[in-house]
Amino acid sequence: MDLMSTIKGSNLENFFPKGWDLAKIDACCSHGAEDVLERQPFWNPGFEPVSADNVTELDMMMGHEIALTIRQTRDEGRKLAMIFPVGPMGMYHWAVYFLKAWNVSCGHVWGFNMDEWADSQGNTLEPSNPGAFQNAMCEAFYGPLGDLTVPPEQRNYATRANLPTYASKISALKADGAMLATVFGIGRVFHIAFWEPQFAEEFATDEEWKKQTHRLGAKLNPLTIEQNALHSFKSRTTQVPAFANTIGPGLFLQSDKIIGGCDGAYERGMMWQGMSLWVALRYGPSKWVPASFMPTLPGKLFFMKELAGPLNADIK
Repeated sequence: MDLMSTIKGSNLENFFPKGWDLAKIDACCSHGAEDVLERQPFWNPGFEPVSADNVTELDMMMGHEIALTIRQTRDEGRKLAMIFPVGPMGMYHWAVYFLKAWNVSCGHVWGFNMDEWADSQGNTLEPSNPGAFQNAMCEAFYGPLGDLTVPPEQRNYATRANLPTYASKISALKADGAMLATVFGIGRVFHIAFWEPQFAEEFATDEEWKKQTHRLGAKLNPLTIEQNALHSFKSRTTQVPAFANTIGPGLFLQSDKIIGGCDGAYERGMMWQGMSLWVALRYGPSKWVPASFMPTLPGKLFFMKELAGPLNADIK
């Protein structure tokens, strides 16, 4: 017995996004850990998955990649537009560490936070709210950088007024020779930022879907809300907003470089992100699986070795 053989007539029968191929998702997860680095035909030649033994190592490697990208573009005299997440977060400590050690100023960096909690109209929390992504970004990255930080006027947050301006700002920066780098995690439902899989139903073709630059008051998938309840709200589901503002594929698919991170493993062999990792790497590009497009872009996806599995039942 498994989900596919028991789903008919259950409470899950019409729960998952309509375009998900559950058998294909399961097949993506059926490989042994030794196969996780096996290159797939749809991967960009410049895409590389990189394993880490533990979360500290992953945070350090990812933070180094962020700092290195900032240093290299500065050395080249090139502007850098960087799309930032709030989750994962551990890499910011190390990005700050390396930038300070190298004495690299971020004056050439334009930051774009990829999402923010919102109501159905796109109204967001006050920046000083402890739960606001803007607050978290300042606490983890912009603040600790001190005099080396990204200038305040070059920081962008996904507010109702500002998010719709991201596309034109990034376009202008790229026209001026800037690199666009996207830092990201992968959601339980394979989202990038809060661009949820069920949005695919609204678009007739992948090409139309790919043009979407953002969404105000995006309706979150129930599994996304539970993911955030567990990892950001100490299990308190009632505190998680049901909507968010988010960038879309029209922005993250323009990336010249991606820096991804999957750190979703608990203790005692338990995890939440193993399926997310394998599906992103193996499913193949599909508007129903936003993360499936990330391997088509150049860059690195860092992941905890434990997430590679094998993903088999292990009840303890």
